[in-house]
Amino acid sequence: MVASTVTVLTVTASGCVTVHGEREVVPSATKAEAERALKDFLTAYNKADKAYDPALDAARVTGPLSAINQAGLKSNRAQHPDGNPGQVPLKLTDAKFTIPKKAGWPRWFVADTHANRREDMRWLFVFTKGSADQLWEASYLNLVSPQKLPELKKDKDGWAEPVAVNSKALAVAPKNLGKEYTSYLKTGGDVFAPGDHTSTWKAFRDKNTKRRGIAVQYIDEPQNEGTFAPVGLRTEDGGAMVFFSTHHYEKQTAAKGVNLTVEPAVKPLLKGEVRQSVTLERVSNQVVVDPAGSGKVAFLSRIQGLTGAKGE
Repeated sequence: MVASTVTVLTVTASGCVTVHGEREVVPSATKAEAERALKDFLTAYNKADKAYDPALDAARVTGPLSAINQAGLKSNRAQHPDGNPGQVPLKLTDAKFTIPKKAGWPRWFVADTHANRREDMRWLFVFTKGSADQLWEASYLNLVSPQKLPELKKDKDGWAEPVAVNSKALAVAPKNLGKEYTSYLKTGGDVFAPGDHTSTWKAFRDKNTKRRGIAVQYIDEPQNEGTFAPVGLRTEDGGAMVFFSTHHYEKQTAAKGVNLTVEPAVKPLLKGEVRQSVTLERVSNQVVVDPAGSGKVAFLSRIQGLTGAKGE
């Protein structure tokens, strides 16, 4: 039995890069720009969700959020070609914007919102653009309990402070979080605080390598390039709130005489023919609190979605 959850958000980059000689440290966006970016994303998202058409919001998503969203819409469209008959449009209110000051491109900011789904959680979006000519696109989305949100550091004008991806002032440099996390899932360690997305998930996977006639293998990879790069904001206590992404593969191989069942949500994303094995590909985006100096990195939230499958 193929176990899979497609997260379609119907619920379901911070290196300081200097180009063209742009060295001035300025806010990544104005509040008006940030409000417009959120509004444009929401309009496109609801249209795509209504029609189950990934083309309708492809220009407003990027990075891990795009990978999850676009694959989910493709899967749903194949199962429901007439669209989403029971759609309740997503509404985002009480938006609070955290906009860092930085030099060069890419530029990015965080929108902290309330939604009409999972109303007990705050919906955190990262919006990014690679140049002045590009549209603002949502690259990360995580749902976080408001009680767990850290206090972010801001200057007298209200602008936030980004954290360099290679910062040595944190327990783990943001660029290394993906590598540390995928290593943890394989061999364990003490980098991360115990919780649902660390010790609990690892224990589940460790026990799930053998099912009735089916062997399960996991392969995990960090994702650090382009719009999948980590971004972080300095917290008041000197640590950072960091978004980063990872890639996860689950290969299920059946013993002779055992049939693998492919779920309907997987079939539209499947390449090849499932004879003896199927490999499920997922993208995960997560947000953590990375403490200053030393200490354990603590997960605030993680969202993953099926993005592909391969039969052999």
